[in-house]
Amino acid sequence: MSYSGKVKPGGPAAVREMAKLVLTKLSVGPMDNNAYLLRCRTSGEQLLIDAANEPDRLLDLVGADGLVGVVTTHRHGDHWQGLAGVVAATNARTFAHPLDAPEIPVETNVFLGDSDTLSFGAVELSVIHLVGHTPGSIALVYDDPDGDSHVFTGDCLFPGGVGRATSPADFASLFEGVSTKLFGRLSDETSVYPGHGDDTTIGAERPHLAEWQARGW
Repeated sequence: MSYSGKVKPGGPAAVREMAKLVLTKLSVGPMDNNAYLLRCRTSGEQLLIDAANEPDRLLDLVGADGLVGVVTTHRHGDHWQGLAGVVAATNARTFAHPLDAPEIPVETNVFLGDSDTLSFGAVELSVIHLVGHTPGSIALVYDDPDGDSHVFTGDCLFPGGVGRATSPADFASLFEGVSTKLFGRLSDETSVYPGHGDDTTIGAERPHLAEWQARGW
């Protein structure tokens, strides 16, 4: 079955197979949070992005091969409700930005900052720090050596706009970061995997940047 990026709470996962990476997307919890399991084809090592909720379902997805780590994209509680259970069962290392880590009630083992690289097996993810939705929100970019790029944006970029900001200053910061660090760097073919809802692409959203800036959300 081809990958559509469409998942529903309580429903089956969607699987996207690439040359060096297998991406599995699952919706968990009452807020339709997306959790992403990344598996390196070379080593079999696995990394989870946002243990958002329903740790038992996440652990079923992980299976017997375990996890090398769990990345929490930002501090908001709907993105870490399952973190304690997943870490207790797998002994996975935890990753987050230092500005958000104190608000995540599971100790962060490794701090991730702007332009850092997170590696597991033969897979490398580049870290992008985006300020505005929270002080320590991060996105992760996989530059597929055999294809197009992929970016996991947490709650910083969705189909139709940037994430929620609670003040004009926060919106301006988030919009600037998304415009320069995502749209300024990534090609139109880049797949975007947000923290909630359907996937999109940089190309599908690029024509609307001026509209987002004008409306202020």
